[in-house]
Amino acid sequence: MTARIAVLASGGGTNLQAILDYQARLGPARGFDVALVASNRPQAGALDRARACGVEALALDDHADGTALVRLLDERGVDLVVLAGYLKLVPPAVVRRWSRRIINVHPALLPAFGGPGMYGRRVHEAVLRSGARVSGATVHFVDEEYDRGPIIAQWPVPVLYHDTPESLAARVLRAEHLLLPRVVALAAAGRVSVDGAGRVDAGGPPAPRSDSAPDLFALDDDAAAAIAIERALRL
Repeated sequence: MTARIAVLASGGGTNLQAILDYQARLGPARGFDVALVASNRPQAGALDRARACGVEALALDDHADGTALVRLLDERGVDLVVLAGYLKLVPPAVVRRWSRRIINVHPALLPAFGGPGMYGRRVHEAVLRSGARVSGATVHFVDEEYDRGPIIAQWPVPVLYHDTPESLAARVLRAEHLLLPRVVALAAAGRVSVDGAGRVDAGGPPAPRSDSAPDLFALDDDAAAAIAIERALRL
């Protein structure tokens, strides 16, 4: 059975595009379809990307109206919700209804550099101020607190001496584009679970160590980097 996915996004939608591209690449073998894209911003570029691919796209009347969002997702038969650059807290009613079926991508290695107000440039500025030598991308389940749900997968990204928030953001975003669609595929296939202690089983190592995971930026093309991630996730 093909899982129906709703993507919530607030901005330009590059992570959405990565999911749509991965869906197209898998073709008939895919286990998911993006059925709906919704945004809290009517002018969000993500909505344009969805329409260009023939996916239903709409702006939410009130992002805080959990009853309306539950109804919308139920009406579309959504199995999995993906937050791809969605900057609003998901209403509790939605989190409860899709418990362990909502995932988010965050541009740092949680639990560090997460929480309310930690998004976009702010995250990368905080990483640079801290002196951390490694950042990365995290995909995690969503609960009722910002960036606190169980971590499904992470991929480390080096912080370079000459980095600016913009250069670090670009490097992390590449990791997001490669990691998120593949975790979506795992979750859509029912291969991600959480035990009673809150530990995640994603069919492979959930958090490659920075000293053992291949450096995506030593790999000169996205195809090679994608293979490294797929091997780690056992796709």
